[in-house]
Amino acid sequence: MNVAAKNNSPIRTLTYSAICLALCLVLPFLTGQIPQIGSALCPMHLPVLLCGFLCGPWWAAAVGFVAPLLRSAIFTMPPMPAAIAMAFELCTYGLISGLLRRKSRESLGWLYGSLILAMIAGRLVWGAAQVVILGLGDTPFTWAAFWAGAVANAIPGIIVQLILIPLLVVALRKAKLAD
Repeated sequence: MNVAAKNNSPIRTLTYSAICLALCLVLPFLTGQIPQIGSALCPMHLPVLLCGFLCGPWWAAAVGFVAPLLRSAIFTMPPMPAAIAMAFELCTYGLISGLLRRKSRESLGWLYGSLILAMIAGRLVWGAAQVVILGLGDTPFTWAAFWAGAVANAIPGIIVQLILIPLLVVALRKAKLAD
């Protein structure tokens, strides 16, 4: 069996997706002891973005949507209804990074561009979900709340994502463990 056929195997995709889902469940334990650090590092975002580049849009979107809901059901974190907004956000991360993964193979610049587009799209979807969810209650979702939640408080996580995801994707591709 040649490397290309092995890398496109459904078993590999399923395995990588399962590993990414497991990481979504476990990584927040490493940062969650101090809630401000946990929310700033965005530990669930990393495996979902990586899943997009490794497994494609549909698997990564599924992992992204299920992960916060499953984690909320099992560990009560993230709490509802925040988990619902995160489900749409992470689903978007997985979908966009997966859709752009072929383009990201062309150069490191395209990889970063794909990652940044996925991150922006996910944060915009999170904001839209927050508007809808909070609009059903009495709490308005303001521009300041969006900026704080999507950008200002997440800067450490954004930096970690911009460093780790390209390193991991490039390393896995060089090792012929990803296409």
